[in-house]
Amino acid sequence: MNPESIIFENITKRFKESKALDNVSFSIKKGEFFSLLGPSGCGKTTLLRILAGFEKPESGRIILDGKDITDLPANKRPINTVFQNYALFPHLTIWENIAFGLRIANRPENEIKNEVERMLALIQMEEQAYKKPDNISGGQKQRVAIARALVNHPQILLLDEPLAALDLKLRQKMLLDLDRIHDEVGITFIFVTHDQGEAMAVSDRIAVLRKGKLEQIGTPVQVYETPNNTFVADFIGDTNFFEGVVEEIPQNDYTRLKVKDFSPILCFNDKKLKKGDAVHLSVRPEKIQLSRTPPKENPLHNAFPGVVKEVIYKGDHTHFGLNVLGRKILVTQHHSRSLADEAPIRWEDEVWIWWHADNGFMLERSQVLEASNE
Repeated sequence: MNPESIIFENITKRFKESKALDNVSFSIKKGEFFSLLGPSGCGKTTLLRILAGFEKPESGRIILDGKDITDLPANKRPINTVFQNYALFPHLTIWENIAFGLRIANRPENEIKNEVERMLALIQMEEQAYKKPDNISGGQKQRVAIARALVNHPQILLLDEPLAALDLKLRQKMLLDLDRIHDEVGITFIFVTHDQGEAMAVSDRIAVLRKGKLEQIGTPVQVYETPNNTFVADFIGDTNFFEGVVEEIPQNDYTRLKVKDFSPILCFNDKKLKKGDAVHLSVRPEKIQLSRTPPKENPLHNAFPGVVKEVIYKGDHTHFGLNVLGRKILVTQHHSRSLADEAPIRWEDEVWIWWHADNGFMLERSQVLEASNE
């Protein structure tokens, strides 16, 4: 059996003069929890609607388990969709909402009973079975919508911004529920979101889209730690960018970058660049260490003095904004032990930052220009 359950081949879609999707090609493996991630207008929902059969591409094909389904009507595709507005029937109980699709399909009553009870157990709502949608929470409504979509045993479940209407704590709870439900049912989930944290938390792989183009596809670790370009590096979490030129390449696989107003910055030469090449360096805030005193000397550390300009305490971590040699640098300090007995770093404190050369990631100038010109 082909492990690539879904293949998008050169999908292009226009709305009036605008290209919603521009020659997009990639595949999704059977059973994956796969996320389509990007800002508003990037094409992720259009791609989902094309897969569901609600829209037709201008050109390109969709292959499902080896069969071309590009022209197959939506009601003939083994695909169900969950939307952010739940779309539950308010006059029906939770039990009847889940059973609705089975009744439309004229399934036997004993089969309907067994399948609905199985779904209620899956979403952990047996005790709410005979309540109406108006009498349950937003998170519970979304779980009912998921159960109703799964009860007909689709091959693929599409989730179009399903958590957007929920508050933060409910979103966090629903993410755990989605991950658990996916593990239990084992079918392919395709999750559309603009929230990087949601995608990173539950996905096996992520496709990052921008202006109808595929910027990168990979595991959460790959897109976060090794972004393809500045857009991906900036969109997936926070980062600090340094624009520089390769000044020297010693014999130990590291590169020295010349950056305006800074002493040479050392980083691992994973791109195998040459002297004189222009690059951007990305350093994530959590990779940077912060203290009131200079670090112990280490040939692979980049260390600089700075002044604290912003302090945002978040409980388990603190965000700092620093002025380092005239440049704003973001630092995230996670709290692995109690701070109650420590003197906290405050606004206008003079501090030192440092990071290991391995913790910066270089982007070639061609990648930078390609990302900025699209």
